Amino acid sequence: MDTFIVHADSKVSKALVAIFKALNVSYEIKKEKITKEDSPYDPEFVKKILERSESAKRGNVVEYTPELKQQWFGK
Repeated sequence: MDTFIVHADSKVSKALVAIFKALNVSYEIKKEKITKEDSPYDPEFVKKILERSESAKRGNVVEYTPELKQQWFGK
């Protein structure tokens, strides 16, 4: 028996699973967990984005209207 290790995104993974099933090949799927150390994003940036997202869910938003555009950009 041979073992193949393939790193694929979810779209490709679905296609591979379909192929494996069609060929009656057994397979395993292991999800990789991205740790904080592996993340390409600054933790402070992530924290700010998550805070803003929660704030928006609570309704703390500003609607971008033509009047607001005029006020900000004078156009």
